Order: sequence, then C-alpha cells, then structure tokens
Amino acid sequence: MYFAALLARTDDGWEASDTELDNVETLADLADLARETSSGDDTVLALIEQEGAWFGVVRVDGEDDPRVFVSNAVVAGRSSYGAMLVDELIGRDDTDADELDDLDLDGTEDGEPDPVEDETEGTDAAEPRPHGPLGDYELLSDLGVSGKELLALDGDALSEIADLLGCTEVLEAVR
Repeated sequence: MYFAALLARTDDGWEASDTELDNVETLADLADLARETSSGDDTVLALIEQEGAWFGVVRVDGEDDPRVFVSNAVVAGRSSYGAMLVDELIGRDDTDADELDDLDLDGTEDGEPDPVEDETEGTDAAEPRPHGPLGDYELLSDLGVSGKELLALDGDALSEIADLLGCTEVLEAVR
C-alpha cells in the first residue's frame, strides 16, 4: 500500500494535500501534478512511501527540473512508482522498461530482500546497478533536513521528514 502526499511551501507555511498517483506514469507527470498544487514558484515536495519499505521525495521548485531521492533503490525498483523514480535517476527511458530484470534488483514488495550469492554473476560491469539510497540526498538541506539526516531515516520516514520541516500536523491531517 502506498501513501502519497504533496507538501507546498507557501508564504503562510506548509500546506499538504493527499494525492492519487493513478494517472502518474513518469517523473514529468508527477512534477506537473506538484506544480498544479502550487501558486507561482513555491517549493512543492511530493512524498511517496510504501508501507515503510521505501520512501521517495521529489522536490519541484517552479519550472526547474525536479530533484529526486529514493531511500532504497533495490526495493523501490520492484514497485511501480518506485521503479518510475529509480528509472529516472539511472537515466533509463520507457524503451528500457522491458529490461528491468537486467538490473537484478533483489527487493520484494514488502521490503525484505532475497539473499544474493554473487552480485556480479551474469551482469555487465558497465550496467548501472542501484543499491541502497539513490538520488539527491541534499534536496532538503536548505529546508532544515540535512543529507545525513535524510540518509538515516527509516520506518515512518515521511512523518520524520514532516517533523524536521515543522509541518507534522499538516501532513498528518491528510494521512
């Protein structure tokens, strides 16, 4: 089960809205959805979480390219929304979608990785193989969440992020 919310930073503070990702197929779709909730060049954070297995943060500042962080690329790569973010981060386009198994991602939907005996066996050394956190871990630094803090988050990470941003009540209202 997923939880997704948008946090928009306005002159009056943070405003949250839950969001449905049913029509989101690409990072561009997610960025457009985030921009629709903001007025002007406000910062909008799209927060996505799957049952504590992984979380993702997409930051959209006006018309700038979105910045993305995924807590666990292996596990996220096995879910539809997580795979969308991981694919963007490693530079895969839609034509590569059938090659997802080539990445040899070993996570499961519930976040418990399968044991891997030899991580290099049967793979091309030049092929990107995401493991662990992936993306811009400093994307919230100017908002009060350091990269070190973001990398250390586990469990109910979105609530912890909201706490560090000072908007826990706003996020919990849409949960």
